[in-house]
Amino acid sequence: MLRTLHSLPALVAALFILLLSVTGALLSAEPVLERAGIETPAAGQINVAELAGRISRHYAQIEQIDRRPSGAIVVYYQQQGQSGADLVSPVTGAAMAPYQPSAFFRGVRELHRSLLLDTPGRAVAGITALVMLILCVSGVPMLARQQGGWRKLLTPAAGNGQRRLHAWLGRAALPGLMLSAITGLYMSALTFGLLPEGSAAEPAWPDVIQQESTAVASLPALQAIDVTELKELVFPYPGEPYSVQTTEGAGYVDPRSGIMLSWQPHDRQQSINGLINGLHTSEAWWWLALLLGLSALTAPVLAVTGIRIWWQRRRAMPRLAGNHKAGSADTVILVGSETNSTWGFAATLHQALTDAGHQVHTAPMNHLRDYPRARQLLILTATYGDGTAPASASRFLERLHTLPVASGLRFAVLGFGDSQFPQFCRFAQDVNTALLNAGWCPLLGLSTIDRQSPQAFSRWGQQLGQALGSPLTLNHVPRRRSTMALQLAERTDYGTGTEAPVSVLRFTLPRRRWRRVFARAGWPSFEAGDLVGIYAPGSTVPRLYSLASASADGQLEICVRRHERGVCSAFLHGLQPGDVIDAFIQPHPAFRPGAGRTPVVLIGTGTGIGPLAGFIRHNKQKRAMYLYWGGRDPESGFLYQTELTHYLADHRLTGLATAFSRAGEPSHVQDHIQADSEQLRTLVRAGAQFLVCGGRGMANSVAETLNRIMAPLGLDVQTLKAEGRYREDVY
Repeated sequence: MLRTLHSLPALVAALFILLLSVTGALLSAEPVLERAGIETPAAGQINVAELAGRISRHYAQIEQIDRRPSGAIVVYYQQQGQSGADLVSPVTGAAMAPYQPSAFFRGVRELHRSLLLDTPGRAVAGITALVMLILCVSGVPMLARQQGGWRKLLTPAAGNGQRRLHAWLGRAALPGLMLSAITGLYMSALTFGLLPEGSAAEPAWPDVIQQESTAVASLPALQAIDVTELKELVFPYPGEPYSVQTTEGAGYVDPRSGIMLSWQPHDRQQSINGLINGLHTSEAWWWLALLLGLSALTAPVLAVTGIRIWWQRRRAMPRLAGNHKAGSADTVILVGSETNSTWGFAATLHQALTDAGHQVHTAPMNHLRDYPRARQLLILTATYGDGTAPASASRFLERLHTLPVASGLRFAVLGFGDSQFPQFCRFAQDVNTALLNAGWCPLLGLSTIDRQSPQAFSRWGQQLGQALGSPLTLNHVPRRRSTMALQLAERTDYGTGTEAPVSVLRFTLPRRRWRRVFARAGWPSFEAGDLVGIYAPGSTVPRLYSLASASADGQLEICVRRHERGVCSAFLHGLQPGDVIDAFIQPHPAFRPGAGRTPVVLIGTGTGIGPLAGFIRHNKQKRAMYLYWGGRDPESGFLYQTELTHYLADHRLTGLATAFSRAGEPSHVQDHIQADSEQLRTLVRAGAQFLVCGGRGMANSVAETLNRIMAPLGLDVQTLKAEGRYREDVY
C-alpha cells in the first residue's frame, strides 16, 4: 500500500513535477542574482526617513521608493517628463543601475504558477504540489524501512545503483521539497478561496491635509520605521499624505508634521499568508532560495531513478504460464519480495512443478487464503531492512492468524538474503516460527539462500523433490547484468605450485579525461570494499569479489584464490596481462570504515585481506588502524607483505598481527585477538570499529573470542553490530 501510494501519483504526475521543479529551480536563482552586488543595511542602521532623504538629494521628482524582498532599493521618478526606475544605494542614495524587471523570470514565473493556462493551470500546479507532498510523506517511511529502521534513517544509504542514488538524493532534498510542496499547496488553496486571505481593510483616508510640507528626512513617523521593514513609500501630490506600506501594516503620514494620520496593521491571517509566500518564493532569504533551488534540481533525477526502479521491478515480475486458481491448485507458492528479484526463483519453481504434473498457484504472500485442494504450501521470501517483511508480504502474518489450520497441508519456507547483514533471513525465520506455532505441519525445515545462489536453490530443489516423492530439478538462470570490458594490467602471484595459489589482479580503468564518458556508459565509481561481479566465459552466474582499490586509484584490484572446482577462479588465474574480462560494480556501502577518527580494527583471513588492504591504503589521515590477518604459509602465502610493511612505516597502519596455520608453530587469527585482550578492550572503550572479512568459520570464531573479551565491558558483537561498529563481509 505504501509503495503504491508513493509510485502511482509519481508516475501520473511525473511530467508536471519535472516542469514545476525545473521552473522552481530557475526562479530560485532570481533572489540570489538580485542580492549579488547590492548593499543591504542591517536592522537598526537606517530608517525610512534617512533613506528617503538621501535619495531626494539625487532625484528631484520622486514618485515612489520600493524595497524589494531581496533588500534591493528601487526608486521610481520623473525627469524631464519621462518616467524612470533605478536601483539605488541605501547608504548614499545614488543610482547604481537602471532597474528593469526580467522578462525571462516573469515568463518562468507564469509558467511555474499556472503553466501559462490561467485558472486550469493553477489548479494543475496545486494538484502537483499535493502529489509532491504525498511523495515526501510516503517516501520517509519507505526510506526508513530500506535503511533498517528509523534509528538508521541518517546512516549511509543502503541498496545498490539506482536505489541507492534515489534514497541518497531523496533524503538530502527532503526538507526543501517538503517546504516547497507545503507552501505551494497553501498558496494554491488561497488562490481558490479554500483558505481565508485575512482582512483587506485600507487605512482611513485623512480628512484634511495642509499644503505645506517638511523635508522627508525629518518626518517623525518615517524616522520610526526601520528600512528593513519597508515595502513601499509613495510620495504625495500637493494636498495629499505620504503612503507607506511595511511588513507590519499600512498608513498615511502627514507631509508637514510627520505624524501618522491613520494606520491599519496586518491581521494575523495576512501575516501568516505573507510568511508562507516568503518561504515559498524565498525572495527575502537568498540562502533559502539556494537550498530550495538545489532541492528542486534533484526532482528530475529522482523522477528518472524512480521510474527506472519501478520499471526494473516490473521487469522482474515473471509471466507465469498455467497459473491455476487458488481453489483448484494442489501446490501453492507464495512469494515475499521487495524488489521482485525473488519472483524469478518462484517462476523457476512454478515451471518445474508444473512440468512434474502439479497444478500450481503462485501469488504474493499477502494473498494468503484458504486452499481447499492444496497439499503443499511453499513460501519463498526475502527479508527487508532490519529483519522486516518485504512489500508483498507485509500483511502475511496478520492474515495467517485469521485462518484455521489446514489439515493435510504441509509447508516449507525458503528464505532469501545476504549473510553479511545481521538480520539474515530474519523474516523467513519469523514466518516459519509462526506457522509452526499455529500448528501447521512442515514439509521441510527452514532453508536459506545466501546472495541468491542458483546452486543453493538447486540443492533445495533436490530436497523438495525427495519430500514430494518425485525428482525435481531447479535450474534457475538469473538475468545477466550489464557489464563492461576490463583489461588485466598486471598480476602478483603467491603460493605458486601449491594446491591453492593466490593472485592479486589489477585491471586498468580509463584515463582520467575519459572517466566521465566511461561513467556515462555505465561504469560507476567505486570504493574499496565494494564488489565486482565477474562472468566466466559460458557462465550465466556472476562471481562477486571484494575490491581492494577505489576508482580514484585508476585501477580495479582483486585478490583471488584458485579453488579446485572454481569455474571463475580458474578463469581468472589463467589470465595474462592484456586479457579482458566482463564485469560490473555492485556497491557495498555497508562494508567500509565509518567516518571520524575512532580506531579501526581490521580482521581477516586469506583473500579477505583484499578490501582491508584497500582501507589501509586510503587511510591518508593516519587514524589508528590495526590489522589481524591469518594465512597459510608465511614463506609463500604472506599476501600484501611488501605493501603492509610500507604502510607500517608511514603510519597508515598502526599495528599488524599475523597468524599462519602451516607455520612451524601454527596459530590462528583469533589466538592473536585473545592475546591482545586488554588492548582491544581499550580500543572498544575509545569507540573502535571492527571490520571482518573472510570465511564464515573464521568470522564465527572471531565473534566468540571478542564476546569473551568484551564481556567485562557489558558489550558483545551483536551490540556493536546494532551500533554500526561491527561490519562483516563473509562467505
